[in-house]
Amino acid sequence: MMPVIPSWFTLFFFILFSRVTENPLLSAEVKDGEILPPTIQKLMKGYNKYLRPFFDNGPVTVGMSLDIASIDTISEINMDYTATIFLRQRWTDERLVFQGNKSLSLDGRLVELLWVPDTFIVDSKKSFLHDITVENRLIRIFPNGTVLYALRITTTVACNMDLTKYPMDKQTCTLQLESWGYNVNDVMFYWTRGNESVSGLDTLRLAQYTVEDHYTSVSEAMYETGNYPKLVFHFELKRSILYFILETYVPSSLLVVLSWVSFWISQSSVPARICIGVTTVLTMTTLMMGARTSLPNANCFIKAIDVYLGICFSFIFGALIEYAVAHFCTLHHPDCNHALMYRGHHVLDCDDEMNGIVTTIASDSSRAKRRKEPSGQAHAPAASAEPGPEPHSPTSPGAKPQQPVSQPLARGLRSLSLLRQMLRSVNCCHVENPHYIDNYSRVTFPLSFVVVNMLYWTYYLYL
Repeated sequence: MMPVIPSWFTLFFFILFSRVTENPLLSAEVKDGEILPPTIQKLMKGYNKYLRPFFDNGPVTVGMSLDIASIDTISEINMDYTATIFLRQRWTDERLVFQGNKSLSLDGRLVELLWVPDTFIVDSKKSFLHDITVENRLIRIFPNGTVLYALRITTTVACNMDLTKYPMDKQTCTLQLESWGYNVNDVMFYWTRGNESVSGLDTLRLAQYTVEDHYTSVSEAMYETGNYPKLVFHFELKRSILYFILETYVPSSLLVVLSWVSFWISQSSVPARICIGVTTVLTMTTLMMGARTSLPNANCFIKAIDVYLGICFSFIFGALIEYAVAHFCTLHHPDCNHALMYRGHHVLDCDDEMNGIVTTIASDSSRAKRRKEPSGQAHAPAASAEPGPEPHSPTSPGAKPQQPVSQPLARGLRSLSLLRQMLRSVNCCHVENPHYIDNYSRVTFPLSFVVVNMLYWTYYLYL
């Protein structure tokens, strides 16, 4: 049979255990070896951490300052940035006033016994408090009741970016701090030193950006449940364009220059010119696809780099089409090439050819008419014939065949005149020498590319 433990012994053990486990944090020590329990117990006597300071005497003012330790990544695809910051908050709690001239640096775990502001980062996607080797929190109490509460936080914050001028863009991102449950009647936020409340950006080095400017502002967040205090830190980032010049702009420009080499190659060298044209088109397509892999697939953004790559692709494709047009004109103008080779620069005129055709047809018709006339009239001298009306009777044998001959002749002449006008309109687009197309392209393509580049860089850099 097991021995029965007396009830008084059980009660004594329970009281002893509760004394040991009650507020174990109060047994902590400060750096100078001073025992805290008596002081802390005096401060905590009647202290209620669920009530804010000055509960019945107006709002409590909380001053804040930031130290930017690092900005790790800035993502255009997710439109956010990841930063590690030191957030410091100061407020005065009249319940923590004590005698002395030195502040008390307490263990960070002691924060569980005090009231602290419910500050949160508005646009944060994910955040965490560093806890190696212990939670990175600092609590310091000053004799006048001022509390300093510092945290080390890594957060990923959303940043709306305008990428229309990418990669010559400037982005303005913000870090917004608000109170979650206390409105402006309970808590007021302010920056402790204005724009100088944020430090660390002057020595910050980023991969693709440089910090051009930063400033702070104070405002209120208006929600359905009321107005809440809000602090905003603005910083402007400018992208470094040197990487993109070496990675995208220079290769694409060199591809355009490479496509112009075909203008100096003979038009008879079909494989060489086609090889240059197709190779440059395919290489430019690959370069365009590679430039878009690190960017969001958003139709609303027509970026500056897309415009430049489109311009380069148009020039390369135009060089390929130029050879197709020149070769087509060469195949359909063999007589012109023959005339240029053996008779210099004189080319047959289509209008002269048409005039010769009409004259020949008219001469043949006159000969046929004279054959049908009587022999007496056929041997009459043509030089002595005077123009004038000749009397003909309705029963004259020469009057009947004249009517059916003149109508087909007039109809044929009208048809030939219409055909000549059609050929003349086609002759407006006629290329006298297809080799001139390459000569013109050697000047127009480089000149046009230089002008377009001047307009492009002027617009995106200065406008």
